[in-house]
Amino acid sequence: MDKACVERAREKLEYAQDRVIEAISETMDLYGVTPAAGKIYATMYFKDQMNLDEMREELGMSKPSMSTNVRKLQQIEMVKKKFQRGTRKHTYAAEKDFFHSFMAYFCQMWEREVKLNMEAIAEAEKLLLEIYEDESISEDIRDEAKKNYDLLDQSKVYYRWLEKLVESIRTEEIYTFIPKE
Repeated sequence: MDKACVERAREKLEYAQDRVIEAISETMDLYGVTPAAGKIYATMYFKDQMNLDEMREELGMSKPSMSTNVRKLQQIEMVKKKFQRGTRKHTYAAEKDFFHSFMAYFCQMWEREVKLNMEAIAEAEKLLLEIYEDESISEDIRDEAKKNYDLLDQSKVYYRWLEKLVESIRTEEIYTFIPKE
């Protein structure tokens, strides 16, 4: 194969990777990370593994910025730290299974939503019930407390459903209903 042909193939390869890196980095806000973290993840997606120095060289970011972004990506299970014998540098690899990334991140967020809101609802319902049952309080306020109590009670249907959704994702039962191709 001639040198010009190899060069054109190399350019096409780099362009294809750059297009995907750009798209992934632009959509990573869905996962609560900055475009910079998205670019790190997308760049790593095409590599087996990289250390911070290699990332910095490839992306032109500062080491503290790289470290902070990689830590965030680790928290949402999109990057894993790898052990490499014979070196003291931490090496990282991108999670290449998008199903895993999606499930890990959104399950964490949905579980957080359920926990925070169910705790707030339980506390609010207790207070609203106290108001509703206190006959010394005006009927208007008691009626409003009852109305709010019922509204919150109805919202728990959603949070219980969300818990079931998370469980179906974690157990992979969801693939029964929405199979992977």
